[in-house]
Amino acid sequence: MAKNDQKTQDSAAKPELEFGRVWRYEQAPEATDHVTIAPRHELFVDGAWTKPKSGEHFATIDPATEKTLSEVAQAGDKDVDAAVKAAQRAFPKWKALSGEDRARYLFRIARILLERAREFAVLETLDNGKPIKETRDVDVPLAAQHFFYHAGWADKLDLLFPGQTPAPLGVVGQVIPWNFPLLMAAWKIAPALAAGNTVVLKPAETSPLTALRLCEVLQQAGLPPGVVNVITGDGRTGQALVRHPGLAKVAFTGSTEVGKEIQKAVAGRGVELTLELGGKAAHVVFEDAALDQAVEGVVRGIFFNQGHVCCAGSRLLVQESVHDLFVEKLQRRMARIRVGSPLDKNTDMGAIHSKAQLARIRELCAAGAEGGASMHQAACDLPGKGFWFPPTMFTGVSMSHRIAREEVFGPVLAVLTFRTPEEAVEKANNTSYGLSAGIWTDKGARILWCAERMKAGVVWNNTFNRFDAASPFGGFKESGFGREGGRQGMRAYVKLEGGLLPG
Repeated sequence: MAKNDQKTQDSAAKPELEFGRVWRYEQAPEATDHVTIAPRHELFVDGAWTKPKSGEHFATIDPATEKTLSEVAQAGDKDVDAAVKAAQRAFPKWKALSGEDRARYLFRIARILLERAREFAVLETLDNGKPIKETRDVDVPLAAQHFFYHAGWADKLDLLFPGQTPAPLGVVGQVIPWNFPLLMAAWKIAPALAAGNTVVLKPAETSPLTALRLCEVLQQAGLPPGVVNVITGDGRTGQALVRHPGLAKVAFTGSTEVGKEIQKAVAGRGVELTLELGGKAAHVVFEDAALDQAVEGVVRGIFFNQGHVCCAGSRLLVQESVHDLFVEKLQRRMARIRVGSPLDKNTDMGAIHSKAQLARIRELCAAGAEGGASMHQAACDLPGKGFWFPPTMFTGVSMSHRIAREEVFGPVLAVLTFRTPEEAVEKANNTSYGLSAGIWTDKGARILWCAERMKAGVVWNNTFNRFDAASPFGGFKESGFGREGGRQGMRAYVKLEGGLLPG
């Protein structure tokens, strides 16, 4: 094992290190981190780097500078077919491995990921635009945690589903979004492998580099060829993957609109499906809450990752009696948010991920102002190059405003008021989404009362945007269905045979 690991590690590392480019941030001299990026990335199929059959590549850029980081392969139908067939060939052998052996691979992946944590944090920041302190302290550690956690279940599936016989599904097609590329890859790959499935992963075309760098970790860990395949490309690649007849399951995280199209594509084919889609979370603050702590929670809920979070607390419901005081405190706190170079460790908010997303944010903010809501923006000097938007809050918002109904997916907070707990719950549920919610109050009984009535998959109490691999995550209504993480997340990657207990 050790000799094979070293051989794989050496062969995987040389091409990138010899022909790569080193990227640094000139505008952040205090940031000394750097990472080597190959000028071109190919597809990862059957354990090897493979050129796309079309020969086409596209650029992935740094949102903070608009500089091209690398060219990435555009996978076509034949490339997708090759990846699925590689996963099909690998499935019988991977399935036949003992849970203990599968766990060893997952543990090894987690360990290597932590050993290369700085490299992944810097690469994620460059390709995504999010602050280095978030990729360093949240994304990479949590990604490793998912591999560690699911490694622990790999040899305990019989205990996880007592009275039943769990079996892997087969080849799983997974499509992940641009806002948490590495974390979403780990979020999906780890449970699939622990259960004995093989994977074809398609990362977002605007942030594919950490998913591709994860392939190096898989090689370094000695993962058998074909167990995980990574294909890059635009929406055409994703369509080809979810429509491929060789899949036993599709797992998708992304927009509600695309999720609906995927649901149509797999309907009637006997393909398992989990969808984690958009959200318009309500962040409810009662008059008895610890207001200063609640302000910090609200800031984390909406401005973390520039608001590029499906479960972001984008609707703030404040009890009328403390509305003015709370908004005043929130405005003062927003003024201290530092926007700038993502590689600066003191930056709180980085760059908006893409030009298209920036246009979407501006459009909805203009609609809010035209609709009569009052816009408050933190004063800050935005860089001249790249995609940037300041922390923004709207007051005087009603449920008829687009900013209260539509997912902005940016650093924009819509503030509404309520008088009674009943009104708070009614307004919180008055949305087509149902992914998450937050409650701030000093009364435990009120927390339980509200949480029981809120139509949201995740309800945080006196905190927000806290995640753990052992906790299931997912939504209702147009936020999708199925769960990821915890026992429920493992259930989505197995078929259960025998026994009388429900799955």
